[in-house]
Amino acid sequence: MPTLSVVVPCYNESESLGETHRRLTAVCQTTGWDYELLYVDDGSKDPTWALMADLARNDPHVKAVKLSRNHGHQLALSAGLANCRGERVLIIDADLQDPPELLTDMMRLMDDGADVVYGQRSSRQGETKFKVWTASLFYGLIDRLSEVRIPRETGDFRLISRRVLNILLDMPERHRFIRGMIAWIGFRQVPLVYDRQARFAGQTKYPLKKMARFAADAVTAFSIKPLQFASLVGLAFAVVGLMLTVFAVISFLFFNAVPGWASTLAGISVIGSVQLFMLGIIGEYLGRLYEQSKGRPLYMIEQVVQTDGGASA
Repeated sequence: MPTLSVVVPCYNESESLGETHRRLTAVCQTTGWDYELLYVDDGSKDPTWALMADLARNDPHVKAVKLSRNHGHQLALSAGLANCRGERVLIIDADLQDPPELLTDMMRLMDDGADVVYGQRSSRQGETKFKVWTASLFYGLIDRLSEVRIPRETGDFRLISRRVLNILLDMPERHRFIRGMIAWIGFRQVPLVYDRQARFAGQTKYPLKKMARFAADAVTAFSIKPLQFASLVGLAFAVVGLMLTVFAVISFLFFNAVPGWASTLAGISVIGSVQLFMLGIIGEYLGRLYEQSKGRPLYMIEQVVQTDGGASA
């Protein structure tokens, strides 16, 4: 059983995989611990799988896992975490924005008693101002809405202990926000501040659409405040509607006012729009309950490659 596992989810990372493997191998060897490198191919469309399978056949420390299709970053990471065996597990992406060399400092902090050592970004190189602004907006929003404190400027880059991992693996959520789930578990969690680098190669796998979906998963997984907000807005508009009704009756009885189509149309439009918006919030939660109730597997593994066992489907 290896003492250290490194889990690397990959999607179309053929340009950076070789350098990632080189740097991970170098830093793992400096620890003096037995280690494994577990690469997960999340349905890549480029030669990523062929490259990681070759790494697995030539390096006894490597285990390559191929998913049956693209499941998304969080589920690919979940597949890797479920298949690793180490007492300590490093989570890192293959784009080298998070320096693998920080593993030594993370191990030292865990030696001092931490169960989770998470990387906290002091700067973000190679990212647009829009990306930085939306990230800041997201962390501010989740901080206000979540009942669990989720540290700002953190990603999935972290070192976790086996007891934290075992609890995480028992959490069956389909719409996963792993950094939040780990924060929810508790124990002693300490930051390691660092400067995030630009991508080594390739393009980001989180365009605006995926970022918005990820933010929705995070909010609905860790807060019911949007539902409470929907109730408050509904109550507020009920009061406004009652006041308008009283005003209309008084105007009709004492001022001989003729009802206008403009005010009627405006009232119907505003109230209808708010109702649809509130129904959309409720629908997000109901949709997740529906997906969870089906009980389907989180992911499907097509193939695993290791030097000791060859390839197996």
